[in-house]
Amino acid sequence: MGLFDFLIVVQGIIAASLVGVILMQRSEGGGLGMGGSPSGLMSARGAADFMTRATTVLATLFVTLSIALAFVAAQNGGPGEIDSTLQRTEVPAGVAAQTAPAAPTADKAAPTDAVPLDK
Repeated sequence: MGLFDFLIVVQGIIAASLVGVILMQRSEGGGLGMGGSPSGLMSARGAADFMTRATTVLATLFVTLSIALAFVAAQNGGPGEIDSTLQRTEVPAGVAAQTAPAAPTADKAAPTDAVPLDK
């Protein structure tokens, strides 16, 4: 397991923890506690609350880890051009190479009794 895979797993754990901490917080009405009680987010008591601090720490870790993941992905990225060919270079083991369908022969040509469309 490489560094990128490890960081992805840690990112998932932090994201799930962040969602859990946010959902456990008490709703006080009003966005971010602005219109509710005096013990909202902007008061001294609300800012020191454990759940608020946990949310801040987890959100900071989430953003920092997102930037780190972008950096690692950019460093480990593949070639800069997109391969648009449909041709395979290797045949999987145990699979016989398939041939293209045969070209239609003269006896399988379009029927001659077809009605023209312009009438």
